[in-house]
Amino acid sequence: RQSRMRVRRLVLRPVAAAAAAVSAATAAAASTSASTTASPPPILYGTAWKRERTCELVLAALRAGFRGIDTACQPKHYDEAAVGAALETSGLRRADLYVQTKYTPLAGQDPDRLPYDAAAEVEEQVKQSVAASLRNLRTDYLDCLLLHSPLPSHEQTLRAWRQMEAHVAAGEARALGLSNQYDAAALERLCEEASVKPSVVQNRFVEEHGRHDVAVRAVCERHGVRYQAFWALTGNRRILQGRAVREVAKAHGASAEQVWLSFVQALGITPLSGTTDPNHMAQDLALPALSAAEVERLQHLIG
Repeated sequence: RQSRMRVRRLVLRPVAAAAAAVSAATAAAASTSASTTASPPPILYGTAWKRERTCELVLAALRAGFRGIDTACQPKHYDEAAVGAALETSGLRRADLYVQTKYTPLAGQDPDRLPYDAAAEVEEQVKQSVAASLRNLRTDYLDCLLLHSPLPSHEQTLRAWRQMEAHVAAGEARALGLSNQYDAAALERLCEEASVKPSVVQNRFVEEHGRHDVAVRAVCERHGVRYQAFWALTGNRRILQGRAVREVAKAHGASAEQVWLSFVQALGITPLSGTTDPNHMAQDLALPALSAAEVERLQHLIG
């Protein structure tokens, strides 16, 4: 991040979805929606690209007050085992944490560091990935299991999703989600065909993706899916440097980054923060409460 201004007045934003089984033994639960699972915290700490500093930084985030952690079973970009070490070292109760991870399809993996058998069918890959995640994270359940990206065809994506549903049925995942899905029609189809509906969609919240992903966000709103935003800050530098954000920030004695994160939350979006600066961690958890007029003003910036 760019340097932030010193904050003089901060207001903590209150910490603010479903697992249903698909096996015969839990068929009755399969008709429930994602809303039966507890919502994630209003902001998550993202652990991508932290490398050898992963454990140290996750601990710092937890000590700052973060209670939601995002990771992935993808050694190429994440050190999931180091996340697990931090969670255990923190001394926090598992019940007080929201931990989500991802099954990453083969195309997104480093072929020299695979967490599953590359020759296996997609169902077995998901199964092995989840087993690795539970082991790495030192837990017996995931608050949310995400598909890191859609597979090349809808049929393949659905096969992976059905296996993910089986992990909900087994109690190993409490909710399911999808990341890097920018095709609104494909998301709509998955929502209609899934037995366990997506609880979250995690995408880049940037102008380049159809006016900040407006079509996908509309599908999420229709189906009660929580939209999670990564690159919410780094992907919107031009907007953060603009007059509107700067004026709102000045009015609150806050940084432009804090104002933007507060605005994103006001839209019902859960942002991810990947900062490595402890001061910024604290600021990300102490956001100014924007007025309705301020939210409306900033909304014009995203169409």
